[in-house]
Amino acid sequence: MNTHSSTGHRRTKHLLTSLVLVAITLAPSIARANGAPALLDDFSDTTRSSIGIDRVVVTDSSTGGTSKLRQTFANGVLTAEGEIVPGRGQPGWVSLVLLLSSGGSPVDLSRYEGIRLRVRVRKGMLSLTANSTEIKNFDFHASLIPRKGDEFHEVRVPFGDMKRAWSEQTPLNPATIASISLVAVDLQKGAFAYDIDEIGFYPSSNK
Repeated sequence: MNTHSSTGHRRTKHLLTSLVLVAITLAPSIARANGAPALLDDFSDTTRSSIGIDRVVVTDSSTGGTSKLRQTFANGVLTAEGEIVPGRGQPGWVSLVLLLSSGGSPVDLSRYEGIRLRVRVRKGMLSLTANSTEIKNFDFHASLIPRKGDEFHEVRVPFGDMKRAWSEQTPLNPATIASISLVAVDLQKGAFAYDIDEIGFYPSSNK
């Protein structure tokens, strides 16, 4: 049995659940004390999120991939479709990055328990990441978004349940989050498609 190959495959698969290389500087400045509003994006605008900041799309071009994303908007729903085309020996990805501040500084989300979204994953694999300025190696805390039939469903992801893929497991500090990303990923060439109606945060039931 080739245990080395098996271990490597598992590690690469786990990597896909949180891989996102954000092509912006996440400034390690002090988090905004007032935090972010509960609604981050309702996708009613084709360019900017609900807090007035341009969405950012990052692909795997830096590692030789040619993955693409096509976006269409209708009735407050973003339809994201495309193809993952990884570089040789690399996983492929397309990341939709939602910044929490215009300068990329962290925002204090401590008053929230986690991230909520109304979504429909139609094809491929989709990961949700919370991008903290405390993480320096891009192994951000992440969670896979489940596929549940053909209807929109609400997903709630507690910050405490999000995990790093290959690094030592450390708690996610909600006071240091600079952006939230939706990442379509795959090890090999393949199509992806998802629809998202809304994304934001939900308060802790203990507060």
